[in-house]
Amino acid sequence: MNSNVNDLDATLAALADPTRRRVVDLLRDGPRPAGELAQAVQMSAPALSRHLRVLRATGLVRAEAGGDDARLRLYTLRQEPFTALQAWLDQVQAFWAEQLGSFKDHVEGTQGRDPR
Repeated sequence: MNSNVNDLDATLAALADPTRRRVVDLLRDGPRPAGELAQAVQMSAPALSRHLRVLRATGLVRAEAGGDDARLRLYTLRQEPFTALQAWLDQVQAFWAEQLGSFKDHVEGTQGRDPR
């Protein structure tokens, strides 16, 4: 359980940065090389490299050899961290749905009563 919490913390910390969220959005359309990502987010390759390093370290993306050029790396999204994030969000949503349902029941139960 502690590992799952640490992984979720790392995922949320990585996604807290708007540039990294933009990279994730771009990678939803499919694999892309770092140079193309840097151009799309209007950032230098070294600056984007630091963001990609964080995304790789948290397991949100992976780099794979791309084609004939062994130096070319294509970045792709990994499903597992996003699945874990969605599971956590589903738990939070279930909590709020239960709370709102209880509040609704309370309000409906007190309607029509004399407040005195």
